[in-house]
Order: sequence, then C-alpha cells, then structure tokens
Amino acid sequence: MFIADLHIHSKYSRACSKRLDLEHIEAWSKIKGIDLVSTGDFTYPAWFKELNKKLEEKEPGVYALKKEFKATDVRIPEKCERNIRFILSTELSLIYKKKDKVRKVHLVILCPNLETAGKINLTLDKIGNIKSDGRPILGLDSHEFLKILLDISPGIQVIPAHAWTPHFSIFGSNSGFDSVEECFGDLSRHICALETGLSSDPAMNWRLSQLDKYVLVSNSDAHSPQKLGREATIFDCACDYPSILNALRHDHSKVAGTIEFFPEEGKYHADGLRDENLRLDPEETKKYNYISPKTGKKITVGVLHRVNLLADRPMGFKPTTARGVWYIIPLTEIIGEVLQVGGASKKVDELYWKLIENIGPEFYILKEAPAPEIAKVHPLIAEGIARMREGKVIKEPGYDGEYGVIKLFKPRELVEREQMTLI
Repeated sequence: MFIADLHIHSKYSRACSKRLDLEHIEAWSKIKGIDLVSTGDFTYPAWFKELNKKLEEKEPGVYALKKEFKATDVRIPEKCERNIRFILSTELSLIYKKKDKVRKVHLVILCPNLETAGKINLTLDKIGNIKSDGRPILGLDSHEFLKILLDISPGIQVIPAHAWTPHFSIFGSNSGFDSVEECFGDLSRHICALETGLSSDPAMNWRLSQLDKYVLVSNSDAHSPQKLGREATIFDCACDYPSILNALRHDHSKVAGTIEFFPEEGKYHADGLRDENLRLDPEETKKYNYISPKTGKKITVGVLHRVNLLADRPMGFKPTTARGVWYIIPLTEIIGEVLQVGGASKKVDELYWKLIENIGPEFYILKEAPAPEIAKVHPLIAEGIARMREGKVIKEPGYDGEYGVIKLFKPRELVEREQMTLI
C-alpha cells in the first residue's frame, strides 16, 4: 500500500508559498509520510521546464527527483526516509455559461507522462493564457475541455476537484450542477472519481446514490509544503501510472480508502457570512429564506446544506462500494491545543520535531503509532491522538471561507490538568 496526495500547487500558483519547489515538496512528503505526490501546476511554462530538468521516470508515469536536487535547509529524520515518487497532475479553473447560469468548475488532471503533459500545454496555450498562473482560468465548457484532453490521450484522467465547494466545483451551491451528467454530458462515462474536498467526507457523499459508481479520493490542495497531506488517498496497487489509473477507473478495491479532515474543519462546511460572524445550520438558513437576518445579504450555502438538497439517502447510510476512512487532525493543531498556544509558535515547532524524530512521519504518528510510544514523548499528545482516532472530538464548523475548529479537550480540562501537575 502507499499514500498519495494527487492535488497540490507549486510556487507559481497565486497565494502559494515560494518554498513549494520540488526539493521542499519531496522533503515534506517524507516528513508527512506521503509516498506519491503531485507535481501540481504542470501547465505553467516555467514550472514545466523545471519538471523536465529535475525529474526522472522511475516506473511508468511515475517520477523521482534527481539526486543532485535536494533541499539543504530541511533535515530529514532517519525514521522519515523513504523514496518519494511524483505523478504529473494539475488543477484548472473553467468559467463559462451554461443553461443561463455562470459555471465555475475546478478540475484535477492526471497525466501519464511528461510528453503528454507537453502536448496538453501546447493545446491549451492556443486556447487561453496558461502563463497567467499555476492554476490557469479557461473559458471552456467542461464537456468541451474533457473532449480536448481525450483527443490528446485516452490515458489522461479528469477528476472534479473539491466537488462540493460553493464557488468553484461541480456541485457547488453558487455555480455548480446537480449531477456529473449535467456537467459532462455524453462524456460523463470518462469521469471515474470525485475529490471530496476538506468540507465534505465520504459519509456525506454516500448519501447520494448517483455517486456510488465513482471512487472517492482526497488530497491536500496544498499551498505550502507544511500543508501537504492534509488529506490523502491510500492505494493498494503498484505505484505506477497504469496501476493507479486501473484502480481509479476499474478496480476500485485497489483504492483502500482516504485520510480525511473532520469535514466540519473545512472552510465551507456550514452556511453563513464571515463578515457578519454568522454561522447557520441548513434549517436556520431555510428559516431566514437564504437571506441574512442582520443585513439582508445572500447567505453562502455550505457543503452540508448542498449535500442535504441532493441526497436521496439518510445520514449514516453506507453503500457496499464504501472504502476505508481515517479522520485526522494536523499534528501541529493537536500540539497547539495541548500547549495552549498558536499552531505556528516556536513551542509547537519544537515539540513537532521531537515527535517526528523519535517516532516517525506524521501520518504514522496520527494513524498507527502505539499510544505508549507517543506518551514517552508527551502523554497529553498521546491522549489527544487516542481521542481523535475514536472520533471523540468537539466541533465548531467552518463557514463562508472561515476554517472550523476541532478540539480534543474541553475548555477547562487542560487548565485543570496543568494545575494538577503543579500540586
């Protein structure tokens, strides 16, 4: 088995870290415990040039960073060392009008090799401005775009990105569709997978019988190296492009499952308006007729509400096609809560590296490491991770672009524990 993050960005995408180069992507994949990671942004000319220079094919359609290119400012603990493989993928934004409505759909593109990626770039360069950003915006219909890619190579795979996000997704409340078929028409048979996104999880998607035929994947959509693996997909097949494509298209049993945010932590889980500090559940939004009771502004309808509108099954339904699901909270967030400081503080950083160096990659710590092993480094971190694994969390849902908060301890609990140690 291997862990894959098939959707990230590069230093050339808007609002992304300048450290999102191949060297730091490789280094942080080791620290996180990712085996296969996206290149991101291969349509951007300068980045594509870098991919050709620094990557070498190791297995069919899967690449490694050449030995002469390594991050020199990140020390990789011995327990984190592993061979990192890259897969060619990118995200594109399609904005167009269909059936008298403006549609804004983001798509992840998986590509079989650099040669095919080059052909995609040549074709899209004639259609739109792929030099504008790592994630370019094209004025193409999703059906038309998919046809263009299939004409280039049947080995290209399109996956609707963060499928439920209100503003830029296939099912988004503001600009999406009600089905895959409505979006892609007679080419919808070429869509085999959907990306759940941070604000939804497999259980929410299982409520729609129309989605049973699609395999659900999760990825980080990372905008910095430290955000790699926020979500990920676990494959049980050979780590090469043909095997991954077969798992996505045909043998879904080869997709063992996904590593997920608690969906309430996602930025668009609940309804609301961030500027007004207004967070609502779907029933409240309906009561207010989708209009803010404070200002009369239109409420941003979140993912949970949108799922409820399209679902034909009750919450808790689990289809026979369901794969495994592992919920995680980023390790820095757990440490920050336990230490009662911000996640970016020096104290958090010090304890993070102590855990990584003594135990292993972040995914191993969060998913598999025995509690006594974690407790040797920090007992409360071990207890917090045990609660996380059991789903015993306190949730404050995100809304309208504001991340939610997932807590493991009640407000007074940590203070009382701290006082006990002083007695």
